[in-house]
Amino acid sequence: MGRPVLVYDGDCGICTKAVRLIGDTGPSEGRRLRVPADAEVVAFQDADLAALGTTAERAAYEVLWIEAGRVHGGAQAVARVLISAGGCWRPLGLLVRVAPFRWAAHGLYRLIANNRHRLPGGTPACVLPAAERPGAR
Repeated sequence: MGRPVLVYDGDCGICTKAVRLIGDTGPSEGRRLRVPADAEVVAFQDADLAALGTTAERAAYEVLWIEAGRVHGGAQAVARVLISAGGCWRPLGLLVRVAPFRWAAHGLYRLIANNRHRLPGGTPACVLPAAERPGAR
């Protein structure tokens, strides 16, 4: 497992749009962040989650950054993406990893994740439990 993997919810419009901002899944003109070229970006519905060391329940609950066998979720996954993007994003990612910013980032992440079905771009699949989502294994 040499390359980092970003796992997101492919059924969620907000998650898909956010992932397009970092590259891999959309037109490059829309990119705002540049994750390492060797990083893989994959919807959890299309991923071999067991091989990545995680579950569909966790992947439906939060975005995941998997690197060197370690699984980082939620705000800490976002922090890892920012760090890996480098440039002006790196200091922001490092800041999100330390208290009290870590706590604030976690709270903000959970607020958005728990209400994503209510936000513009959210989809009905966002409110379904992981086992009931289209493509769940």
